[in-house]
Amino acid sequence: MNAVIYCRVSTDKKEQETSLARQKNELLQLAEKYSFTVVKCIEEQVSGYEIERDGIFQMLDCFSREEAQCLLIQDETRLGRGNTKIALFHQLQKLNIPIYSAIHEGELELTESDSMVLQIVGIVEEYQRKIHNMKIKRGMKKAISEGYDPRQNLSNLDKAPGRERISFPIEEVVRLRENKLTYDEITKTLNGLGYNVSKATVHRRYREFQNT
Repeated sequence: MNAVIYCRVSTDKKEQETSLARQKNELLQLAEKYSFTVVKCIEEQVSGYEIERDGIFQMLDCFSREEAQCLLIQDETRLGRGNTKIALFHQLQKLNIPIYSAIHEGELELTESDSMVLQIVGIVEEYQRKIHNMKIKRGMKKAISEGYDPRQNLSNLDKAPGRERISFPIEEVVRLRENKLTYDEITKTLNGLGYNVSKATVHRRYREFQNT
C-alpha cells in the first residue's frame, strides 16, 4: 500500500527542524514495519489551527488522484488542532483513507469526543445532501410540469448502430456533480424524474461530457 508521510511543527524556528527530522524518521520506520511504500513526504512549519496549508492540499490531491491509500503522522495534533483537525479527519474519512500514527504504532485511535463529533458531522452532512437532492427533484418536477423538456438540450448524433441512445439531461448531471452528489444519488434523482437510466450510464456519459 502506498503512503503519504505528513510532518508538522508549529513554528519556523531553527530548532524545530530537529523535530521535523525526528518525525520523518519515526514515520519511515512505521512505514517499514507495515511494508508501506512512501510516495510522498510532506514537512511543514505552520500552526495546526491553520487549514490553508500547502502541505495539506498536496496531501489531499495525492489521495484524490489515488496515488496513495493511507496517511502516516506522528500523532493527531500533527495533522491539526481544534476545528481544523476535525475537518481534516472528516475529509480523510470521506476519502476512505486510514491514518497511522507513530504514537499508536499502528492505526490512529480517535478519542471518544472526536469520534462523536465526526458522527454528528456525518449525519448533518447526509441530511443536508438529502435536503439539497429533494429541492433539486422538486424544482425539476415543477419545471417539467410547466413545459420544460430537458431532452431538447441533448444531441443524439453519436447513437450506437441499431440501439437508441438513452436520453437524459446531462447538464443536470454536471450541476449535481458540482454540488457534490454521488453518482448513485444522481441516478436516483433521474429515475425519480422518469429517466430509466443506470448509474453506470450516468457515470459514462458524465465522463464523455467532460472529455468533449
